[in-house]
Amino acid sequence: MRRITGAALSLLALLFASCTARVSGSLMADGQANLNVYAALEPRMTVLIGGLAAASGTMQPGMPLLNGPSISASMSAAPGVSSVSLVNTAPTAIEGPIKVSQLGDFLTLGNTKGFISFEQGSAAQSGRCAVVISRDFGPDILALISPEMSDYLAALMAPLATGEELTKDEYLALVRSVYSNGIANEIAGAVIRASIEFPGPVQSVKGGSFSGRRAEFVISLLDVLVLETPLSYEVVWR
Repeated sequence: MRRITGAALSLLALLFASCTARVSGSLMADGQANLNVYAALEPRMTVLIGGLAAASGTMQPGMPLLNGPSISASMSAAPGVSSVSLVNTAPTAIEGPIKVSQLGDFLTLGNTKGFISFEQGSAAQSGRCAVVISRDFGPDILALISPEMSDYLAALMAPLATGEELTKDEYLALVRSVYSNGIANEIAGAVIRASIEFPGPVQSVKGGSFSGRRAEFVISLLDVLVLETPLSYEVVWR
């Protein structure tokens, strides 16, 4: 049950450690999506997470810090997912495809509404996709993706995992006091880049830019980890 309902953006969350991360892919008119994800831990975060994993006994010698097959198994059991095939390109890096069967159902929590809404109108109407991430359900979404990452982010005291209310400045100060300036600086400087092709020419984007059918987003990792205010993105297309 913990795989499905435990406490814990990105694509989302397997990206939610201090890392270099990219998401690319396409969304189809029927709500299916084909995505490719790449994520790699930054050097200081590698040392920190390795120490936390060893101390907790959750990682055996020789195991990768980002475990592609383990994350694939967790995500494959989540709502709205057809298949996940993440492989390790290095002990601290993963890459691979994720096929979403229905974007509106992706990582939904029981009978509650998901964090993604998807609408495809008729030929004369616009389609719309919106994403909203808040502290209200961020921890549960993270747990659906990877309980291990949930544990690591809880150790990092990230409000995304703990639900605690902190400002970004307060969170970075906390990380500096418990860990180091280096870890705080890696978190503050990290971004998640996403490039998604939509079923028709994009008309407008909230929180990003667009050209033709493709929308581009550069998302601050700090914004995701803290969720000081809900993160809201929207794409409208013809």
